[in-house]
Amino acid sequence: MTPELAALAATAFIHLVAVGWSQKELTKDVGTDGNAGPRDGDLDISTRTARLRRALANHTENIGPFIIAVVLVELTDTNSLLTAIAAWVFVAARTLYLPAYAFAWVPWRSAIYTVGLIATFTMIIRSFF
Repeated sequence: MTPELAALAATAFIHLVAVGWSQKELTKDVGTDGNAGPRDGDLDISTRTARLRRALANHTENIGPFIIAVVLVELTDTNSLLTAIAAWVFVAARTLYLPAYAFAWVPWRSAIYTVGLIATFTMIIRSFF
């Protein structure tokens, strides 16, 4: 397995952690029945739970471009030390992003997001050459 594909697999585990953490916090706020219910209407949730739900949404939005980057690098056979480092920088950034959002690390949350975004597009650009 290439480092880029391993990083993609690691990203799936980060997603699992993000879902689990946000669901655990939601259950604390609304109980098991509330979490298992349809969640219609506004939920009375804590600030931390709201942040974790937004962090999960952001993570979900950022997986797509990363998948594209990995696929492009793999299919164009442009794997390199640069793309391997970029892939794992993305993983590190996404790992740090969850607590950064949950605990309101300002301005670090935005900086961490930007690092992950740059890593993704570094891979995409590299796939052209």
